[in-house]
Amino acid sequence: MADTRADAQRPHAKREIERKYEATPDTRVPDLTETPGVARVLHAGTADLDADYYDTTDLRLAAHALTLRRRTGGADEGWHLKLPVAPGVRDEIRAPLADEVPPALAALVRARTRGRPLRPAVRLRSSRDIHHLVDADGTLLAELSTDTVHAERLTGDGGTADWTEIEVELADGADTALLDAVDRHLRHAGIHPAAAPSKLARALQETGPAPTPATTAPPAPRTAGDHVLTYVHAQADALLAHDAAVRRSQPDGVHRMRVASRRLRSALRSFRSVLDRSATDPLIEELRWLGRELAADRDQEVLEERLRTALDTIPRPLLLGPVQGRLRRWSAARSADSRGRTLEVLDSPRYLSLLDALDALLADPPLRGKAAKAPEAVLAAAVLKDHARLADRVEHALSLPPGPDRDLALHSARKAAKRTRYAAELARPALGKPAKRLVRRLKGVQDCLGDHQDSVVAREALRDLAIQAHAAGEPSFAWGLLYAREEAAAAAREQELPDLWRRVSVRGLGT
Repeated sequence: MADTRADAQRPHAKREIERKYEATPDTRVPDLTETPGVARVLHAGTADLDADYYDTTDLRLAAHALTLRRRTGGADEGWHLKLPVAPGVRDEIRAPLADEVPPALAALVRARTRGRPLRPAVRLRSSRDIHHLVDADGTLLAELSTDTVHAERLTGDGGTADWTEIEVELADGADTALLDAVDRHLRHAGIHPAAAPSKLARALQETGPAPTPATTAPPAPRTAGDHVLTYVHAQADALLAHDAAVRRSQPDGVHRMRVASRRLRSALRSFRSVLDRSATDPLIEELRWLGRELAADRDQEVLEERLRTALDTIPRPLLLGPVQGRLRRWSAARSADSRGRTLEVLDSPRYLSLLDALDALLADPPLRGKAAKAPEAVLAAAVLKDHARLADRVEHALSLPPGPDRDLALHSARKAAKRTRYAAELARPALGKPAKRLVRRLKGVQDCLGDHQDSVVAREALRDLAIQAHAAGEPSFAWGLLYAREEAAAAAREQELPDLWRRVSVRGLGT
């Protein structure tokens, strides 16, 4: 019973897919049983909803299209945090009703709030008239609500606003095509989509100063500086977006956040002719720190998947001893340590200071003289410089005999390949097809070198597992077999590299 109560207290997520429409108290919804798949429209009663929306004093959550509310009334009263996924699509994280912001939800927005307190900013009281759209079997397809809303600003001058709107929310598992079909019927009846993406956004617009959206599209880049800053801005946004995914343990969240930090670091290093290194070098060091801290969690994910997949390929008669159980215990111990460390890092003052430093860089970029020049020559020169460094490292690695020294040299070449690829990605809008081709072929080199390095790491882990198995009196045959396979895989990658490298061409860059 204790576990059941604990589960009830944990936040849980729901994917919310909905559309909102303008309405008046006199608006009449058309007969939606004419919509394909909708057999009946059932009145599901009314609900009085009372919600306080929390934010920082400078409305940082609203600026990033995040909403955090405490709502009473309705079937889902409690705390709700809504994270944007795509237009009309949000992940709603729910927590039980409490007086204070639940710590788990506060953590999910910490990268936005940076330690600033969360206080009620807007109160919305709504009277909701609910109808269910169901199929012939009575299965819920969507919920249509007509909401009469009263908004009150709880800060500043405390303005108010009133409006009516219609909301259509897709039921879990229903086909999104239903929303398109309903949309056509509503539009045909003269009911048009709402101008504001959410009730909170409309309330802020109509009750006082609204925050400037943090994700407004920048103008088309013209100068070298424009291109670099556009790329850096996009990766800084990605870093913030993936923060919540990492905290929620979403698949690939750590990987995507780590890639964003790498791209940022590479851009600041590769384009020092555009951004003053006296300002960017300290930031580069902090991004390197973040990448190292994220590495343990991500590397453990990759390693565990590689070893599990490899074990699945061994014929059952050769799986001597409790190999699956040993791998599970070994992985669980390492994953628990790395997961805890990652969350400590994301909650640390150092990480929040890094985010502040990124904001400061973008608010007042330390541009050098070449930033004002046309992008082609400036960006191409940076890419060519990175390519030359990569060429030196690849050729050095290939000159060494197989063994630990070569493994280290190939790992160094892998890092240089990533940096060159990211530089070419940044330059691609300005340099066109030559940069696109370079990115594609560098990706092949990077993947080859990455698989080689994964094999090096896997062999270290397999040796550790074999030693543990032997010490426990278990057969170590399976671990030795996988070790030999990894040796062969690494040798194959080394044989592929020269041909992949010959295909990498910088022809046409900067001409």
